Amino acid sequence: MLTDTELRKLKPTTKAYKRFDGGGLYVLVNPDGSKWWRLKYVFGGREKLISLGTYPDTSLKLARKQRGDARQLLAADIDPSARRQEEKSAEAETFQDLATEWLAAGCPGGRGRGVDSKTVEQLRRRLKTYVFPFVGRWPIADITAPELLKVLRRIELRGTFETARRVRNVCSRVFRYAIAVGKGERDPAGDLIGAVAAGKPKNYAALTDPKEVGALLRALDEYRGQPTVAAALKLAPLLFVRPGELRAAEWVEFDLSGKDPEWRIPGTRMKMGEQHIVPLPRQAVAIIEDLRTYSGPCALLFPSLRTTTRPISDNTLNAALRRLGYRKDQQTAHGFRTIASTLLNELGVAPDLIEKQLAHAERNKVRAAYNRAERLAERRKMMQRWADYLDRLKAGAVVLPLHAKS
Repeated sequence: MLTDTELRKLKPTTKAYKRFDGGGLYVLVNPDGSKWWRLKYVFGGREKLISLGTYPDTSLKLARKQRGDARQLLAADIDPSARRQEEKSAEAETFQDLATEWLAAGCPGGRGRGVDSKTVEQLRRRLKTYVFPFVGRWPIADITAPELLKVLRRIELRGTFETARRVRNVCSRVFRYAIAVGKGERDPAGDLIGAVAAGKPKNYAALTDPKEVGALLRALDEYRGQPTVAAALKLAPLLFVRPGELRAAEWVEFDLSGKDPEWRIPGTRMKMGEQHIVPLPRQAVAIIEDLRTYSGPCALLFPSLRTTTRPISDNTLNAALRRLGYRKDQQTAHGFRTIASTLLNELGVAPDLIEKQLAHAERNKVRAAYNRAERLAERRKMMQRWADYLDRLKAGAVVLPLHAKS
């Protein structure tokens, strides 16, 4: 049996040594002078060892009490080491705790910008649906790459490969946030880059024959539904922004007063997270000015019928196209971007200029770092010529390249 006097007098040597107190309890004296309490026991036919702290922080009396507690667990056929791990896990912050904290903070990380409330809710639903039911209550430090891969495989089995990729990405952002705030050590989701199956790129149906596009434009002019929806349908081919960017347009984003009218879409609504400038041809300005009669008092250009505080739904424009007789495998709202990209390229417009107006990311990251020019003057001319070109298509005229004299 050890005494406090003996423990205080124990001196370090060149090698670690033990002094036993009985019942498997001993103190390990290390060469650096530290004195560690250890408890040796047998469970399931195997010898095991747990640490009880250091002396004198953990006194002789407390070490003996911990030994007694461990012996009681053993008598009940409970492994003291496993029980300790369970208690430690219960006290640790879980993945869901850290994810909730990250969402409440506005989802920092990603491109280094804040995100709007709609994006926060989208990320929350993604985590709640695909991640929380499986590893949400796990301590964040216990989640390994193989365990997270099981979560992603469940998504892949449904054939939603893009969703699996996005879930991996949002998990990675949560892990990196945990590291940044000192509550995590590594990002296992980062180990899974390339492990998620790549799905086929989504193609949006679109008419690309000039004669068919002309007929489509004439059909849009004949639409007799809600005036705001009719206006959105007419603007879609003229401006070829993403449907989500169009339907959520707000009046404060438009400047129609100067000689160069434009629409500045804030970065929080753009896919690439950067403000996007859309030069407005005179045809678009006329449609927008007419729209004031219907939605001028609202903040939104295209408010929902149910409430003026929310825009028309994702499916509104596609439903309108179906009413006009266009099947989903013929033309979609997003397909107006395909029409513009295809025809502008065929008409000899510089590809870089088209990509800039489509707000596509530069694939070459080195080039992107230097290619920051807006090229607004060129894009203004292109957008007006594009609108004039669409007018000629709608009239059924024989069309010429945009750079040719009309």
